[in-house]
This record gives sequence, structure tokens and C-alpha cells, in this order.
Amino acid sequence: MSFRTTIKRRVSRQINVGSVAVGGDAPISVQSMTNTDTCDVQATVAQIRALESVGADIVRVSVPTMDAAEAFGAIRKEVAVPLVADIHFDYKIALRVAELGVDCLRINPGNIGRDERVKAVVDCAREHNIPIRIGVNAGSLEKELLQRYKEPTPQAMVDSAMRNVDLLDKYDFQDFKISLKASDVFMTVAAYRILASQIEQPLHLGITEAGGFRAGTVKSAIGLGMLLAEGIGDTLRVSLAADPVQEIKVGFDILKSLHLRSKGVNLIACPSCSRQNFDVINTVNALEERLEDIIEPLDVAVIGCVVNGPGEAREVQVAVTGGTPNLIYLNGKPDHKVSNEQLIDRMEKEIRDAIASRQE
Repeated sequence: MSFRTTIKRRVSRQINVGSVAVGGDAPISVQSMTNTDTCDVQATVAQIRALESVGADIVRVSVPTMDAAEAFGAIRKEVAVPLVADIHFDYKIALRVAELGVDCLRINPGNIGRDERVKAVVDCAREHNIPIRIGVNAGSLEKELLQRYKEPTPQAMVDSAMRNVDLLDKYDFQDFKISLKASDVFMTVAAYRILASQIEQPLHLGITEAGGFRAGTVKSAIGLGMLLAEGIGDTLRVSLAADPVQEIKVGFDILKSLHLRSKGVNLIACPSCSRQNFDVINTVNALEERLEDIIEPLDVAVIGCVVNGPGEAREVQVAVTGGTPNLIYLNGKPDHKVSNEQLIDRMEKEIRDAIASRQE
């Protein structure tokens, strides 16, 4: 595409979650969270590998008990992707997973009790070069803040975050990131806008409890899209009541639509109408399924007729426009014709050939 709008990203301090840089000029990372029983090592490893296969940069794992911490250690040995341990209240669990190779601790310092416990976690994180993620959720704000503001508000969320920031500042620990999540799009966006101007650390974006696959995707695309378009956000999770693999796919689709990251095939497809000369919907569904393993970026157009087809085809690497027979374009130029029966197989071949030639 010749027309590209460049988003100027907020300048933030860069931290490292394992091998993945977050913040600064690093690409916006996409993450998800396992929903298996962490103590079921085999099931959790299988799910993490499934997330890795679709490009997950970071995976978060809930570690609610010391038994889960020991299981986490076994999981850590089986996968390569950076892992975040999600911990609440028990600081000893944080100390244990740090010993077992965690890449980031998701723990609110204000939730783990006395100052010496906070200091123990901070000292451990510093020793092992592990960043901390502060996670604020509108549904679990401190009672004092709810009494002051009467209900969850953007400022109440920011105040909660800053309480935790102050605790880390007390021990001169700056390698952290923050999330401010609510199920309401506008509350979430407003909270991030406020906090973005108050700290230099990276921000982890998300609309929490967004809903099922369809509704959650829409809410996340709107909320995260608003923030990302303003340059706010360094890593994200799309929270869906669906297979976590779908969270990764939607996350990358949001970034692709804003030209912030290119990963996998970008399918440009018409919605189909009575002018179509082949089954556009079936073709797109089949190609999406067949090409899931591709992580290299490639623009592909699937247009059912010759009204808009040639124009779209000239802007991408591989395209097909409907006709009698249909016409395949390569690198913006007409190349050869293909029948409906051969269309899906031929398009898959041309796409894979284009990826292979680029890699050579």
C-alpha cells in the first residue's frame, strides 16, 4: 500500500520480559494467558505451545499456590516463550517462581502485606533481573478508593496504580509495567490516558472481561484501537471468553490494521455479493485455515468480481479477482487464470511460493 499513516508512539522506558523487549522502540508485543489447571503440567505446556504456534510473544500463567509454583517450574523447562507468573497475596510464591525461571512477576505490591515482604520480592526481582507487572482492575479496587470515589472511575484506577508505583519507588525499582483494565471501554481508555502522562514505564493494554469471541473482539478492537492510534501501549492482551489462541490472532489483527505490526497473511476480502464469480466466503475461510502456520507478513486480496478487484490486486503481492475464469495477480500484475475448482489450492500455492521466494 502506498498510503500509510505513521503513529507516533509514546516514549517509554524499555524493560525485558525474558527475550522480549517491552517499551522503548520495541514492537508492541501480543500475549495471552493459559486457562488450564497450572498443576496439570502436560495440559498447560500443550496450551502454551499452541499459543507459541500462532505467534504469542509472552504467555501469562496463574500461580495461586505453592504446588502451582512447583508445577510452573516444570512448565518453564518445557517451553521457550517468556512466561509471566500471575500471583496474588502470597509473596513466597513470587520468591519461589523467581528461583524457577519466571520472566516477569504479575503482583501488586500493595496486596502482599508488610513492607519487609514487598522489599523481599523487589530484592529478588532485582537479583534475578525480573520485571514486575502492576495490574489494576476496576472490579477489585481498594475499599478506601471505592469509598472516596463511590464507584470505579478512571482516576480511582490511576490512584490505585500509583500507590503500587510508590511502593516500588521506595525501593528504587523502576523495571515495571502497568495495566489499567476495566470492562467498560471508555473507563479503560480514560485511565490509560491519565497514567500515560504520569509515568515513563511501559503500559500493558487490555479491556478486561470483554466477553465472548465476537463481542469481546469488537470491544477490544475499539478500546485498544483508540489507545494504540494515540501512541499509547507497549504490549497487549485481548481478553476473550474463548480459546486463548484466538486472543493472539485478534491481537495481531488489531496491530496489523493500524500498521503497527505485520505478522502472517493479511487477507483483504470483499464481503461478497451477487456479482461474485466464486464463493468468496468459503475461499477466505479455507485460506485462513490453511495458512495459519505462516507468520511472515504478506498482503493477499480475494475479490469476487472485476469492479474493485483489479484495483485491490495492484496493491498486494498475491490476489485473485472473480471472472470467467478467475484471474490471479502476482506482485500487482495479471499472471494467469484459474477455475473455481482449482482456486483455493492455487492461491495457497502462490502464497507459499511468494513467502519462500522472499526468504531466499
